[in-house]
Amino acid sequence: MAMLDVKGSINNLKTTTEEHFKYIQQQRSFTRAFPIHFELAYTDFRVIEVALQLTSEQNHALLASFAAAYESVYQYEDAYATGGLEGFNNQFADKLTDYQRAKDNFLAIIEQITKLQP
Repeated sequence: MAMLDVKGSINNLKTTTEEHFKYIQQQRSFTRAFPIHFELAYTDFRVIEVALQLTSEQNHALLASFAAAYESVYQYEDAYATGGLEGFNNQFADKLTDYQRAKDNFLAIIEQITKLQP
């Protein structure tokens, strides 16, 4: 089965993931918009996840990788979304390189999904 067209969600998720990383990397103060974008990114993640699920077993490994990579990035963004810059730094101040690796891996998996788009 061909994958549903979820290009909009893919583009939104890529942009949000990059922007959130830059925002945190630059140690910007917490703004109310961040958690809103965080929640919207989760919705985009779920849309892509469902589209992959609908392809049946055809993309099961990719689906599993996508979900695991999302969880890796989620922990960093969640710390910022729920605790602001202070909350992030309390948990991950010395883990920015790990966050960048997680983000880069996630974006690489999203690129694989992009290639499946009609």
